[in-house]
Amino acid sequence: MQMEYDVVIIGAGISGIGMGCQLEQKNPNKTYTILDRRQDLGGTWDLFRYPGIRSDSDVISFGYEYNPWKTGTVLASGEKIKAYLRETAQKYGVEKNIRYGIKIVSANFSTETNKWTVSAINETTGEAQVFTCNFLVSATGYYNHDHGYQPKFEGLENFKGQFVHPQHWPENLDYKNKRVVVIGSGATAVTLIPAMAEDTAHITMLQRSPGYMINVNNTDKLFNAARKVFSEELVYKAFRKRNVLKQLGIFILSHKYPQHMRSFLLSRTKKELAGQCDMSHFTPEYMPWEERLCSVPDNDLFKVVRNGQASIVTDHIERFTENGILLKSGKTLEADIIVSATGLELQMMGGIEISVDQERIHPNQKMTYKGVLLEDVPNFATLFGYTNAPWTLKIDLANDYICKLINELDIRQMAAVTPVAPAGENTGHSIVDGLRAGYVQRGGKQMPLQGKSVEWCVSHIYYSDLKMYALPVESSSLVWTAQAQQAKAKGKVKAA
Repeated sequence: MQMEYDVVIIGAGISGIGMGCQLEQKNPNKTYTILDRRQDLGGTWDLFRYPGIRSDSDVISFGYEYNPWKTGTVLASGEKIKAYLRETAQKYGVEKNIRYGIKIVSANFSTETNKWTVSAINETTGEAQVFTCNFLVSATGYYNHDHGYQPKFEGLENFKGQFVHPQHWPENLDYKNKRVVVIGSGATAVTLIPAMAEDTAHITMLQRSPGYMINVNNTDKLFNAARKVFSEELVYKAFRKRNVLKQLGIFILSHKYPQHMRSFLLSRTKKELAGQCDMSHFTPEYMPWEERLCSVPDNDLFKVVRNGQASIVTDHIERFTENGILLKSGKTLEADIIVSATGLELQMMGGIEISVDQERIHPNQKMTYKGVLLEDVPNFATLFGYTNAPWTLKIDLANDYICKLINELDIRQMAAVTPVAPAGENTGHSIVDGLRAGYVQRGGKQMPLQGKSVEWCVSHIYYSDLKMYALPVESSSLVWTAQAQQAKAKGKVKAA
């Protein structure tokens, strides 16, 4: 079974739905489909089902630029995020173009036909399916959806209780009046602890090292007041700009004045704990924004620590025992349930094999052009949002650029466009180098590389990207191919 489209989008999460919405608005003459292995839209927000799952960014800047959030809540639950994605997909006519249960196996671009052939399997029926398109967009995110990162814990097989990873949360897990230990100190652990604390006998966050946490008032009173006076669109636009500037300011100040920001953040945390917990458990060894700050809505984590429902232990695991965890300090943490909130396993493009003329492309050996296109790969884009700011800010910019590029192909009456880097451009650094997060340290080498110049460098700064994407599409780094020139263009790409 073979189906042909102008554009094929892989992934029906935030990035893929956003790509579909922008095609509907800016390239209405193009046919497209969105393929997703899951049985519903949402990506991350459909996969993760653990208690309390929520955004770690404010929803005003986390939402799409063109579809306002109609809520005064600052951080949204996973359920509300998924509902927003569905409402957006329906509003822009995208939902009807999504095909579920489709596992992509491989994708090959032919320079003879200037077409992608996407080989897939319908996991419900077992039927092999083939999709062809002129332009292929990978919107699969950056981690393995099949399984999260799981360290090898000595003696795990001896533990008699339940062992859970948040990426595969058991339906109806009963933790009422149980002793729970959550391994990890990232956003997932910081979310789980207060969400479960009310029902557990006691819950403990076991961390190897602390991270920075910052309280976020989860109701934006000024935003809610403005909505009563002005239109949703006007208020959304104004407050989105405010929130982006605020986040950028914290990020810049953290790098320019790290000691001052460190003192500020730690003093805020100390005040919220009110002397009820040793500050050593909240004092990182690194400087702010070397890893992402963890948001604590309405002090929820600090509250359960203060009232004794939860505790923080900073130590290393020696081994698992029948009844819990023996720490290297000699202390034992008894547990009925252990949650391994140990993070993600990085994976580019959902593990899909891509090739050009049947020659395998290894993304970690290629640079990204404008953080979107992949060096030497024609008519292909991969979407990767911000790791230090709301993901969707970058996705909106990237999708807009892809739409411009597709329109430019029509204007020039060209069949393909390929980014080709100048000699000496490659720095050898990946697009996530500089981040200390565990998942980056483990899997950063799987990520694409970046170059020296603006177009080949990934800045991770929203306003820098705004300027870059505002530049004309025309660039000496882009090779345009007419249908009759495919052989010549093929030679250019291989010679580069």
